[in-house]
Amino acid sequence: MTDTVTDRFLRYVVIDTQSDPKSSTQPSTEKQWNLGRILVEELLAIGLLDAHLDEHGYVYATIPSNVDKPVPVICFCSHMDTAPDFTGTNVKPQIVRNYSGGDIQLPGDAQQIIRVSDNPVLSDQIGNDIITSDGTTLLGADDKAGLAEIMTAAQILVDNPEIKHGTIKLLFTTDEEIGRGVDRVDLTKLGAEFAYTIDGETAGHIEDETFSADGVEITIQGVAIHPGFAKGKMENAIKIAGAIISRLPKDVAPETTDGRDGFVHPTGVTGSMEKAALGFIVRDFNDAGLAAKEAMLEAIVKKVMSEYPGSSYSFKVKQQYRNMKVILDRHPEIADNAIEAVRRAGMIPVRGSIRGGTDGSRLSFMGLPCANIFAGGHAFHSPLEWVSRQDMEKAVKTLVELAKIWAERA
Repeated sequence: MTDTVTDRFLRYVVIDTQSDPKSSTQPSTEKQWNLGRILVEELLAIGLLDAHLDEHGYVYATIPSNVDKPVPVICFCSHMDTAPDFTGTNVKPQIVRNYSGGDIQLPGDAQQIIRVSDNPVLSDQIGNDIITSDGTTLLGADDKAGLAEIMTAAQILVDNPEIKHGTIKLLFTTDEEIGRGVDRVDLTKLGAEFAYTIDGETAGHIEDETFSADGVEITIQGVAIHPGFAKGKMENAIKIAGAIISRLPKDVAPETTDGRDGFVHPTGVTGSMEKAALGFIVRDFNDAGLAAKEAMLEAIVKKVMSEYPGSSYSFKVKQQYRNMKVILDRHPEIADNAIEAVRRAGMIPVRGSIRGGTDGSRLSFMGLPCANIFAGGHAFHSPLEWVSRQDMEKAVKTLVELAKIWAERA
């Protein structure tokens, strides 16, 4: 068994663990078990004797305390699945050693180029080793970088008893990418008081705020009739769906927003002349903004439907997750300790918000306050995904320092 964070990462990314939103099982794909079993074997090999897979595909393990005073139990968490957005089958990781700058053309597809103009943080990577896919798959840095970093930090803590720390719980989840990552986590068994997901991007960044998120499902019931006799009678549900999408404001979309701006985003449309269904995700950093965007979307639907008097619609909102800052503000030590760990690991801490959700969003509202720490990856969910060896090593050092800080400050 190799021990460096890069060796672990390269070992994990070649295991296909894509989740499937159409599946009703947990985990949603059988192949996620394959990585779970390997992680358990490695955890047992480094001495974590309680490491195991549960019936839902989650991996649990404990690094026992080595101090004689009470220290809050913290948890390090990452997810094993990769996103359904782009294939994760037959990943061929590539290493650009001693990166000298400039765009990176991926060898498996000449049209896939990691451009500096799209990835300005590459300018901070001169001289580092950049890991990419070959351009025909995603890499899987989201979140196998986090897995490799936690596993490496765990081995360092076990192998170096002079590093003092409290009890640390490890949790590796399935199906995070399809919003089910913590659906069946047993928090009583986990036994942690505070947690960190290792699932962020740029080195040095800590996020204690996420979007609040809802899903919206719209069903259109049109008027179907033989097209040869349709004049003045047919109301085509497909056309109605298209009209709704065409009237979405262009400045409230993922491709036109950043920072703290929310958005409304169509994620799927299916249908026939008689019936059509549209799926949306709605994102904002506060609940009032979320409600306003949903009201705007329904107003568009009502306006379009008024032009089709024989048709009807349903509009259903499903809560997905909420901004974890509401919870984390009650426990400032979570972010404060992470900031100090980043500083001790040799970086300038950057505290901010993440334009997405992590398992930590839901864990926080389930009773386990949880912030998000960088894993070093970039351009997630695409064949242009990349991570540097040095940033993964910085993440490992951050986790080791974080374990020490919780013990020191207890």
